[in-house]
Amino acid sequence: MDSKNFFEVWAKESPETSKAFFDFAGAIGKYGGLDPKTFQLVYIGMQVCRGNVASVCGHTAFAKAAGATREEIIGVIATSMMEVGINGACDCLVPALEAYDNAPGPDGE
Repeated sequence: MDSKNFFEVWAKESPETSKAFFDFAGAIGKYGGLDPKTFQLVYIGMQVCRGNVASVCGHTAFAKAAGATREEIIGVIATSMMEVGINGACDCLVPALEAYDNAPGPDGE
């Protein structure tokens, strides 16, 4: 089966709704009162609670680019266990750390 990226398909099939969503998300990120690193860490915690491994990994890379440390990624996933228990977090920790290790840092390296 051909693996397609949800966001690419969404942008192609419904560009208006895709753009509206990203405009909305961008406004929250810009005007929501959180710096970019904190915004990403909060969002990672929310996605851990949902068990959304792909989103956790994607936003881990964004968090690293915004200056988050590996320890902060571990901390936000561990803190999420207080809400969802170990089962919700155990699926996310290893992939998130792999995403962190493979993502460029704030200086692009």
